[in-house]
Amino acid sequence: MEPPTAAEAEFVEEVAAFFEEEGMPLIAGRVIGRLLVCDPPEQTPAQLAEALAVSRSSISSAVRLLTPSGLVRRTRRPGRRDQYLSIPPDGWSRMLAARYAKTAAFRQVTERGLAALADAPPERRERLANVHRLYLFLEDELPALWRRWERRAEEEPAPGRADTGERA
Repeated sequence: MEPPTAAEAEFVEEVAAFFEEEGMPLIAGRVIGRLLVCDPPEQTPAQLAEALAVSRSSISSAVRLLTPSGLVRRTRRPGRRDQYLSIPPDGWSRMLAARYAKTAAFRQVTERGLAALADAPPERRERLANVHRLYLFLEDELPALWRRWERRAEEEPAPGRADTGERA
């Protein structure tokens, strides 16, 4: 395995910084960044630790954080003890779908909060009411957005095409 290029290492750090601002541990962001650009796309924890110059225990902690959402996948190969880590083609979609599925649940939490504040002055209820309205909106709009994404994903060319992410 070749070490990451300077440009790859810079990208990995940029991804890590982005996710750190979102509240994720820096190492988890580095794992995401590395798995987005590494070759081969499946890496062992030891390979990730070497490429990122961190301990295997740090990789293990990050992977425990990243696998429940479906973003990072663990696989094993027959006859091998190592596990392999990767971001599956639908990993981002699965992660976002899991987040969107929680929209209705949190909207219900806000409803209970508003019920608890039923006799409170409107000024006191305002913050919670704003969150409630947002989650009502998201609950209504996200299904149609998700259907459009799924149609678009089905219509796009097969993976491997050169796509820099630029749009006209």
